[in-house]
Amino acid sequence: MTESFLDFTGKVVLVTGGASGIGRAVALGFARQGATVVIGDIDERSNDTVRLIEKEGGTGLFVPTDVTLARDVDSLVSTTVDTYGDLHIAFNNAGVFVPPAPLAEQSEEDWDKAIAVDLKGVFLSLKYEIAHMVRAGGGSIINTASIAGLIGDPDMAPYVAAKHGVIGLTRAAAVDYAKAGIRVNALAPGLTRTAMTQPWLDDPVKRDIVMAGPQMGRAADPEEIVGMVLYLASPAASFTTGGVFVVDGGQTAH
Repeated sequence: MTESFLDFTGKVVLVTGGASGIGRAVALGFARQGATVVIGDIDERSNDTVRLIEKEGGTGLFVPTDVTLARDVDSLVSTTVDTYGDLHIAFNNAGVFVPPAPLAEQSEEDWDKAIAVDLKGVFLSLKYEIAHMVRAGGGSIINTASIAGLIGDPDMAPYVAAKHGVIGLTRAAAVDYAKAGIRVNALAPGLTRTAMTQPWLDDPVKRDIVMAGPQMGRAADPEEIVGMVLYLASPAASFTTGGVFVVDGGQTAH
């Protein structure tokens, strides 16, 4: 790979869930490589992400978006294209955890929330992003799944089901649109230190459980996930679509 492969100057990138964690790190990563970045999120901390992008001389925009609502996602994509003229890359990353519990103790409300945000949100994002990319002649999409989309984590049935679904959606979209020049891949991070996982890492009992997974013996920093996303979005991955790319410190290798 040459350095030019990771030059995104002139590219417009859409990131859902860019308020914090992996989403913020990836948004900043693209901006540092010259991309214009649009963030869709319900979290007002996305304004802080835009300020960080602008502080480093980049261009960013926050569009308040609930990814479970078709009208919001349609508006997000339309605003991106109307404002910057195109949409070349999308990182569909918005997601939630629900309270952990064995499957039979999970509430229907928490099931519905996980499926709505973590799975339907990716479906709607794909739907409207792809519609534009077909007209534009191609693009690259990366969906955030999880190693929970490859294995069965305990007490997380709704999340596990949703993330397995994200991998299925990724493969289906990749097959449907490969000949249209649209590449669709899934990112499967392992334990990463974010606002959602910090309560586990702060709890001595839960910390011992979750830290037993990564063979490196630690959680990833969000910045350690960025490289894989940029690679998948870049010309270096021009023959890569329908894949699931694991960044988990060796957890699923054990």
